[in-house]
Amino acid sequence: MQSACVVAIGGLDPGGGAGLAADLRGVLAAGAFGCAVIAVVTVQSTSGLRSVRAIAPREVVAQAREVLRHQRVRAIKTGALGSGANVRAVGELLAMHRDLPAFVDPVMTPTRGRGRLLAERAVAEVRRSLLPRATLVTANVPEAEALTGKRVTSVSEAHDAALALCKLGAHAAIVKGGHLSGTHAVDVLALGGEVTEIRSRRLRLPPIHGGGCTFASLVAGRVASDTGSSGDVALLDAIRWAKRAHHRALADARDVGGDMRVLVP
Repeated sequence: MQSACVVAIGGLDPGGGAGLAADLRGVLAAGAFGCAVIAVVTVQSTSGLRSVRAIAPREVVAQAREVLRHQRVRAIKTGALGSGANVRAVGELLAMHRDLPAFVDPVMTPTRGRGRLLAERAVAEVRRSLLPRATLVTANVPEAEALTGKRVTSVSEAHDAALALCKLGAHAAIVKGGHLSGTHAVDVLALGGEVTEIRSRRLRLPPIHGGGCTFASLVAGRVASDTGSSGDVALLDAIRWAKRAHHRALADARDVGGDMRVLVP
């Protein structure tokens, strides 16, 4: 039985809640096979991040190239990259594989704990090197604000931010509504010059770990495994499917110890 692969490039979370561990669960739940390229090594658990160390860019690229050379890769997903040098190297890798859809989760800070998963000075490099090569960028409110320089305090401002991310080069952009208020969580998607709101009932939840990683990987895995459609139709279908799967996982978030729950879609 053949399976499509998704190369996930991101951080190693030894607690398993976020980063590459969450990516692999999300990709598998979407019907594809996840491949893990380590760009960042962390000391963390479900009680928070303690420290971060970025891997050398040449090692990151070597890991990815080996998988891309030999396996049935149908999509690339990026997460925590640590340094500007890694962002630049991954951007060059995406440029060499323009035939593969690229899903950029612009991870910058942890849900809880010390340190940054992306150096502050590397944010500009994300704009230059990753956004122009992104099939879809999945940003939470703080990430959207950092990338666009615009405040996002309402759904209307999320519309503006999603469109601004596309103007920076992304084919499509989604600004997630988890950090906003209201009875519904509203994700705002900019695609093909149009803005779509994807609503779900807001859940009363304990602190969650790895939610952004999981959502982006669900989308990437669904696109990689979908042989029935292509282009923007497949992308929109994958986003809607991922939103439903993500919502179910949030409602059933697992307690594995520590302060935060984890998602198992």
